[in-house]
Amino acid sequence: MESRSNDKFDFKAFDEGKYIDSVRAQDEAETISRILYPNDSTNEGKKLRLKQQYFFTSASLQDLMIKYKADGHKNFDDFSKLHSIQLNDTHPALAIPELIRLLEKEGVDFEKAFDITQKSMAYTNHTLLAEALEVWNKELFKSVLPNLYPYIEEINSRLIAELREWKIDENEWHNFLIIQNNGIHMAFMSIYATRAVNGVAAIHTDLLKTDVISAWHRLFPDRIVNKTNGITQRRWLLQSNPQLSELITDQLESNEWVTELDRLKALEGMQDDEQVLDRFIDIKREKKKELAEYIQFHEEVDIDPDSIFDIQIKRLHEYKRQLMMAFYISDLYNRIKADPEAEWTKRTFIFGAKAAPGYYMAKSIIKYINELSNRVNTDPEVNDIIKVVFVENYGVSYAERLFPAADVSEQISTAGKEASGTGNMKFMLNGAVTVGTMDGANVEIVEEAGRENNYIFGMEVEEVVEKRKNYDPTSAIKRTPGLKTVVESLVDGTFQDNNTGMFQNLYNNLIQEDQYFVLEDFESYREAQDQIAQDFKDEKAFYRKGFINMANAGKFSSDRTVEEYAKGIWHIAKQQ
Repeated sequence: MESRSNDKFDFKAFDEGKYIDSVRAQDEAETISRILYPNDSTNEGKKLRLKQQYFFTSASLQDLMIKYKADGHKNFDDFSKLHSIQLNDTHPALAIPELIRLLEKEGVDFEKAFDITQKSMAYTNHTLLAEALEVWNKELFKSVLPNLYPYIEEINSRLIAELREWKIDENEWHNFLIIQNNGIHMAFMSIYATRAVNGVAAIHTDLLKTDVISAWHRLFPDRIVNKTNGITQRRWLLQSNPQLSELITDQLESNEWVTELDRLKALEGMQDDEQVLDRFIDIKREKKKELAEYIQFHEEVDIDPDSIFDIQIKRLHEYKRQLMMAFYISDLYNRIKADPEAEWTKRTFIFGAKAAPGYYMAKSIIKYINELSNRVNTDPEVNDIIKVVFVENYGVSYAERLFPAADVSEQISTAGKEASGTGNMKFMLNGAVTVGTMDGANVEIVEEAGRENNYIFGMEVEEVVEKRKNYDPTSAIKRTPGLKTVVESLVDGTFQDNNTGMFQNLYNNLIQEDQYFVLEDFESYREAQDQIAQDFKDEKAFYRKGFINMANAGKFSSDRTVEEYAKGIWHIAKQQ
């Protein structure tokens, strides 16, 4: 979307409060904030996103400073003692130079302003993808925020002086410099100018230290810490699954689990109580019926509540491998067609996802899944056995129905690519088993609930690193029965992409590179999925696995996460 304002951000109007007082300024502010995550595949989209990042960070900082002064503070000596500002990934990283700029306006010199900023701010890294570590083109940045760029230059100059002081070899400076190769590296600035950097799952944090930002870890060995993500049980269990919440309260004879989720652990000893397990299964069936009715109304697809509900809901990205799940469905379809009278387990595969506006490959995968859905759901020889649904407009309201109804949680990212995930925790809390790789918080889920109660497959991080050195995607196709047919169906006329070339591009990407090892991990994934189908035939044993997962979900409360941030990063003492 194109902004109606000039490229250059009007610092003067913003600083003087004219964005509130002026009708024209209000109009510009409204334009800037109208669309969240604009398509940044064009320069206009990039400029709008940069304006958004600046607008919200600066407004927040100015609000903090106004309140600080209103409390009677005559200088900013105590600002960092009273404020902890968490940069949630690099999108708000402009807060670093902006706070320095605002402090200088108040008469604070650069060095003191940098010190206050560094002591006030901490940075959460949410990605292991190099391309997701935000880098702004220097000329584009200067065209939008010319008054802010000199502060980034000064921060970078300060860093260079320290690199010299620390005697860091200049050949290694590319691992640190904020401004280099005509780009502004927001992650490097976020690491350098904050007091703590944290990952969001144990394996993610380890990979930050050993791979993604290992040079920074060597420089600041105590700066990178772990704070595993969490979810709020108030929404994702108490509100969205009142039936299961009531069961938990009844069995624990208390509702204190609502604020102390680790109390769920006491339920583990009830896994063999037939009455408790039967009630758990009845609740799962009730939630599946509710979801089936909701999907029938919204998507006009009839699904069987007695089938396995196998659900993958998350952002659409190649590394999350929605395509591998789709390939499994395609392969299963082919096997059913070859032997329709065999003893197949009924299954419903549900996808929910949104893709970045300019992410062409992700859009191609969405198109493919929908074409596959049409093929499966309209085939009378197959559609009594399997169904495929891609829910429209996946969001929180839909999620509150999907998580409680899930039997199987799909967490199948390429090992070493998922920082943490929180959907995996929401599924676990509602009694689903995980089919997944040893990636992100899956590792900790398995530690808590046991590998035997989940379905782990695929290469681990070290194997992925080794395989990447010498990988021929066609070798996986040759050795894996049925995979060639599935892959070739992208281009042999089985599915239509309306002559867009989408499916040809998917095919080429897989055959030539398969960057995320969809083909390499497919056979292992299929074995795990087929085991799920087999295990589901013993309903009680299968749901016992889900019950054990739910009982061991206590670690993943956001209460624990926030408390760890408060103690380890924000240094906030708990009030008695």
